[in-house]
Amino acid sequence: MKKINIAQGQIALTSKNGDFKQLLTAGEHHLNDWFNRLTVSLFTLDNEPIDEKLADHLRQFHPDWVDDHCIDIALTDDEIGFIYLHNSLTEILPPATRRLYWKNGNNLKVEPQSLENSVIDSAFVARLMGKKRIKGNELALISQVPAWHVGMLKIDGEIQDLLQPGTYGYWKINHKPEVEIIDTRLQSLEISGQEILTKDKVTLRINLCANWRYHDILLAFSKLSQPVEHLYRELQFSIREIVGTRTLDELLENKQLVDELILAQVAQCVVEFGLEIDSIGVKDIILPGDMRTILSQVVEAEKSAQANVIRRREETAATRSLLNTAKVMENNPVALRLKELETLESIAHRIDQISVYGGLDQVLNGLVKIKE
Repeated sequence: MKKINIAQGQIALTSKNGDFKQLLTAGEHHLNDWFNRLTVSLFTLDNEPIDEKLADHLRQFHPDWVDDHCIDIALTDDEIGFIYLHNSLTEILPPATRRLYWKNGNNLKVEPQSLENSVIDSAFVARLMGKKRIKGNELALISQVPAWHVGMLKIDGEIQDLLQPGTYGYWKINHKPEVEIIDTRLQSLEISGQEILTKDKVTLRINLCANWRYHDILLAFSKLSQPVEHLYRELQFSIREIVGTRTLDELLENKQLVDELILAQVAQCVVEFGLEIDSIGVKDIILPGDMRTILSQVVEAEKSAQANVIRRREETAATRSLLNTAKVMENNPVALRLKELETLESIAHRIDQISVYGGLDQVLNGLVKIKE
């Protein structure tokens, strides 16, 4: 007789000549083994899967042991499984999974679920997000759509729906779900460094800014794979057409007109693709270095000419005023004397001391003596 003790949390299989003979649970067992040919294999009930080769053998030759002491998982091609350990989700099993576990009380549970609907229940989505790590969670797509955005749902590359702000989940089994997050607010698109030749053969570098938004998202993505790139190209074409048909002077004279022309042209082109242009503005018109020098000289010459005209006008006015004053003094001795006194006053402000001998007449007759 052979005495065998199986500890709690263990299970044993006895075998002879490669064939399993008996399954032993926890406790003390006495076995007949006269020729010492019996071997005992111990297994710990640790909630880990049984080796696949052993599991297949038990299913085939000892189905009663499997029914009484094992948890047998056999998922179909249209099912997934959830493994719970101590009522906590620990693993998600893909379709067609086969596993065998030793029973260990009620610690381990398995729940199969049909894949008829690829949408994950909102409560289960919250459970998946609440876990730091669940084995097999790569089988689920969890997408969060923030405020002021929508999510464009695609299944196998085909647009299905627009998702409002919230959290959504989809199984990535038998299908390929995708959620593209799209901003519904006003957005800015920069067109920088566009080198364009004007009508009078001047090369300009232009920077443009366009404010736009989606008018119809489903329409935009049903007609265009990349709506933003399409808008960018339309702006490029419009800038080149409008700038290339105008001279440098026309562009510099009225930049707002350029903005309005580009806005009208591009807005009409993109509205049929579900896009809306709010405003367009030319930020910079950058001239080549030599052209900037020439324009500076032109501006300087224009301003100098304007200054000369103003100077001549003022000189003419001053001369006319002097002539009128002289005519008044010619026939009015009192006015002449007042002018003389005014002149004397202006002289007196510029010197420290004046000595006068012989009265005011002597001053006016050249008898004034000035001392420093």
